[in-house]
Amino acid sequence: MSHPADHRIEDLSRFGFLSLTAGIVVLLLKLGAWQITGSVGLLSDALESTVNIAAAIVAIIALRAASKPPDVKHQFGHGKAEFFSSLIEGGMIIVAATLIIISAVHRLLEPRELEQLGIGLAISVLASLINAAVAVILLRVGRDRGSLALTADAHHLLTDLWTTGGVLVGVIIVGLTGWLVLDPLIGIAVAANIVFVGVRLLRKSASGLLDTAMHEDQVAVMRDVLAPYRTEDVAIHGVQTRQSGRQAFISMHVLVPGDWDVTAGHELCCRIEDELARALPGVQVMTHLEPMEDPRAWNDTHEGQHQLD
Repeated sequence: MSHPADHRIEDLSRFGFLSLTAGIVVLLLKLGAWQITGSVGLLSDALESTVNIAAAIVAIIALRAASKPPDVKHQFGHGKAEFFSSLIEGGMIIVAATLIIISAVHRLLEPRELEQLGIGLAISVLASLINAAVAVILLRVGRDRGSLALTADAHHLLTDLWTTGGVLVGVIIVGLTGWLVLDPLIGIAVAANIVFVGVRLLRKSASGLLDTAMHEDQVAVMRDVLAPYRTEDVAIHGVQTRQSGRQAFISMHVLVPGDWDVTAGHELCCRIEDELARALPGVQVMTHLEPMEDPRAWNDTHEGQHQLD
């Protein structure tokens, strides 16, 4: 049997539109800063902002898809759409890093004086503050709602903030020392950092597509809920969980004395499912009732399952 959980998932695409709007504004500001200064470091920063825009568009599509209810072809919902969003974003980040390296190598071969650093840096700082504000909002909402798409977008924006900081420091040093070679070298360093972020997103998304178990804090809550039900007359084992975007699923075997009537066993399973659903909102629970005297009821354990002790 399974708990009749609410399959509706909140549409968070409005936060994706917030990220998209901020991305467009930031891109225009950073391109302006690059045009004013001629800094390849600032150009690299601007190119990364194009990835922010593309990522926001993908996130909007994924968030809308994830919010769709289950249908005949997708009976467990569309939650994994958010993992695809992160995969695509990771790939775009790596493409942006490649563009940055190409620009930096060209500037290494043809050094160029930087101009009007004060105005360019002021514009870039303003763009970074916009990114920081949006990132804080997305991170809070992503964590509260369990949205990988929003959380990934937020971390990317925060990384963009640190990247911009590094570029600004480099541009200031170039302006003070005249070491023109430092500007493209910082651009290459920025690209390396972007590749690291992209690879990390790819790994996290791939892991989610492989149906990883619920987060450990959720598993701890599950153990606390199940503890009182484990008595001399009731055994619970074969507990498995999986995460699918903002959705999570729990399945378990509930063993009771064989002389219990069906109504008593059903009532017990319903209480367990209801309490888990209250403790872990949005989690779908499935229980399988078995007689504990039957040896076959104990033959379904393996190392990959959650241990309740």
